[in-house]
Amino acid sequence: MRLSDYAKVGLLALTLGFASCHSSKKSVKDKDVAGESDQPPIENAVAQDEFMKKVYSTASGLQFVSSKVKFNVEVGSQSITLTGNLRMKRNDVIRLQLMAFGFVEAGRLEFTKEYVLVMDRINKLYLKVPYEYVDFLRSSGINFFTLQALFWNELFIPGSENVDKKSLDNFTANLGGDEVVISLDKQKGRINYSWLANASTGRIKMANIMYRDPISGNTQLNWDYRETSPLNNKLFPSDMEMTLTTPKKEVKLGVKLTYLGTESDWETRTNVSDKYKQVTIDEILMRFMSL
Repeated sequence: MRLSDYAKVGLLALTLGFASCHSSKKSVKDKDVAGESDQPPIENAVAQDEFMKKVYSTASGLQFVSSKVKFNVEVGSQSITLTGNLRMKRNDVIRLQLMAFGFVEAGRLEFTKEYVLVMDRINKLYLKVPYEYVDFLRSSGINFFTLQALFWNELFIPGSENVDKKSLDNFTANLGGDEVVISLDKQKGRINYSWLANASTGRIKMANIMYRDPISGNTQLNWDYRETSPLNNKLFPSDMEMTLTTPKKEVKLGVKLTYLGTESDWETRTNVSDKYKQVTIDEILMRFMSL
């Protein structure tokens, strides 16, 4: 496979996975999905409150996270393993650099509070748009802070910047087993958000976003946390798998973080050279789909 083909396959999976999540590998049962369960009885309110505080306490609280990354990409029948870099600054930016052959930057994804940036380094193309320009992100309320929570293994409330102790009342925990289903009490339209957490530790094992469409079929994003590693006396997710399942295809992206650190000496914004051509979402996806 040529260098440009590596770049296309990798960027296609990343772009689809993060920008067009429109059912499933390991889904939460329908009866447990947020918005469909009854309110907990009064006698369970204290237990739920204590458990949600336990979940909240697992957050790392780090300001910077940096890491080498190994991507395992599956798009249909195509599978490829690539390497890259991840740099994140809390409440500011998430940057993924996709490398080909370990030394050539083939693509870059950058998420800030204001925009999504997708760069095709091989063909000198880029896309830079606000979140509201991406249909699914706009309709589901997903923004930078949602993506940050997914990468950092934390709860989120779509449209909100952060989840604090006061906002934990927005969640319901279905207690009673080794694994606890957490759901948002208030859902947005056809979108349901739910999490699976360990009952004893409170650590989130999976996040699930379900888009229900009775005509075209359901679409689901599962974000599984398979392993954690120590970082500054806390545990941080170091092995994750994202599975986007639509009525027509499935995209899998395995992400393994190595050499975890808290590097802070890096530019938090990418300046796009005049040599790059800006294209639309449809154009950049069309090029990737033409493999």
